[in-house]
Amino acid sequence: MFVAASVETETVPPAIALAGETLLPDPSGALIWVEAATVVVADLHLEKGTSYGPRGITLPPYDTAVTLAALAAVLQRYRPGRVICLGDSFHDGGAGERIDPADRAALSALVEAHRWFWVAGNHDPKPPSMGGGRVVGELAIGALTFRHEAVRGVAAGEVSGHYHPRASWRARGRSVVGRCFVGDGERMILPAFGAYAGGLDVFDPAIARLFPVGFDIHLIARGRVTRLPRG
Repeated sequence: MFVAASVETETVPPAIALAGETLLPDPSGALIWVEAATVVVADLHLEKGTSYGPRGITLPPYDTAVTLAALAAVLQRYRPGRVICLGDSFHDGGAGERIDPADRAALSALVEAHRWFWVAGNHDPKPPSMGGGRVVGELAIGALTFRHEAVRGVAAGEVSGHYHPRASWRARGRSVVGRCFVGDGERMILPAFGAYAGGLDVFDPAIARLFPVGFDIHLIARGRVTRLPRG
């Protein structure tokens, strides 16, 4: 059974209406579709840290463990029946070979415990097998369509990732910067969930052009999600 998160009233994320459905943006970066018992995440980029080794760049190789721990916490909190990963779940084609055995086991356990969908991304057009799950190019459920990258001109009910949106907000002389959900009631782009994923400003033309009449920002900062005034 799908279980609502146990959080204080003031930290309950603001609901987002999309194509007639009600969705909750979680401070972790996951999107929660309560009615469909579904958790959606984008851009895990597992094994990004180890991908730089052949180029002589050394990064702490713990991003996969951190990302999986965060994902496990979300799934434990909400207990969904279905999980949708919106592409670029693995940083490259060799990620499945580099992943630490403990991380592989942790991921396999998560996949086996849910109806799991791997949406193919540009980094992982053929995601490696990790305990099962179904690989799809995109996934339509009711009024919503889940894909890796937004399609220009096709908006109704689209949920995607790819762009790793980030936003900044200045109020009362203080600035807050963080990952964010961005949408206009017809389409939504999720923030990257991965520990090493990075981000792109929402006003970059690559994102802004997808919302010609403007967009709403749900900013993740200080352990909560805040809806910013449009504009």
